[in-house]
Amino acid sequence: MLHVVVMAGGAGTRFWPASRADRPKQLLRLAGERSMIQATLDRLGPLAAAERTLVVTSERLVAAMREQLPNLPPSAIIGEPCKRDTAPCVGLAAAITLKQDGDATMLVCPADHVITPDVAFQAAVRQAAGIVDEYPGRIVTFGVRPTCPAESFGYIERAAALPARGEAAGQAAAPVYRVGRFREKPKAKVAAEYLASGDFYWNSGIFVWKAATILGALKQREPEMAAHCEAIAAAYGASEFDEVFRREFEAIRGKSIDYAVMESYDDVAVIEAPFAWDDVGSWTSLSRLRDADEAGNTLAARRHAVLESRNCIVYGEGDHLVALLGVEDLIVVHTGNATLVAHRSQEEKVRRIVAEIREKGWEDLL
Repeated sequence: MLHVVVMAGGAGTRFWPASRADRPKQLLRLAGERSMIQATLDRLGPLAAAERTLVVTSERLVAAMREQLPNLPPSAIIGEPCKRDTAPCVGLAAAITLKQDGDATMLVCPADHVITPDVAFQAAVRQAAGIVDEYPGRIVTFGVRPTCPAESFGYIERAAALPARGEAAGQAAAPVYRVGRFREKPKAKVAAEYLASGDFYWNSGIFVWKAATILGALKQREPEMAAHCEAIAAAYGASEFDEVFRREFEAIRGKSIDYAVMESYDDVAVIEAPFAWDDVGSWTSLSRLRDADEAGNTLAARRHAVLESRNCIVYGEGDHLVALLGVEDLIVVHTGNATLVAHRSQEEKVRRIVAEIREKGWEDLL
């Protein structure tokens, strides 16, 4: 049976000042009227019932997540007491899932992507689930065909084609390949070579596998990590869970699931994603996700007045008016106690602003 695990613990510092420690980007309405985490659960549709859904976030975000996801039982949202990267998150989720279902298939996805249309995503997940049901030791991921030589994404190099089984809900099965190799974020020249070759995908970070398969892979490669995860899962639902969770999780040496398993696992398949995908990595993402006016301005504010300005991105909260006159290529973000004005070409440096604020000791603004 399919179980869903949503990884929702990121900080989203590139979306400061809207994104804060207590309200990171997965809790924001960046791409529409629903927050990123709400949209993630919405697109799953009938794939998994609430009792087969687990959201893993940070401890400080549990209350906010439960408020935004009232249809999930409180026990379905668990908060990590400290940051330990994605491998412990996956291992813990797998161990908890196996307590509920010894033959569970897991869909693991981040909480901060935009994917459309829902029906294509659901069909692709069903296709992946069908593959791991047929080959229980196989791991399936989704590769997004690149549209530009992006330097900010990891890449998947595809190898031999595999049978594209799994037609579902009227959607033709998408192409499937063995994974040749996972590649780190490349320099511009290398990214251009990847794009030209036609054999590379952007790594979506979305996986389908048997819970027993991924936990077994972690036991083999990261036995101490797996042991801590199983100790936490053993206490899941018990009165001592919080105490055990903190003690065991803090003892884990963090590592990404890519380094821990994916890059060394010898049976990984990649489905060419039949859906549109955006990782919503920075403020300029809004220009891809929202309609622009005739001058190319993306206006995500309730009140705005923009005159003789071009290619700007405006994000505002509440009823505060944001007005622009005679400017180009700016990012303007207004919140209750902080405002960002930056040139679009400098958006990757927003993290430097966050670091500067931290150095000044203004933690209330982070």
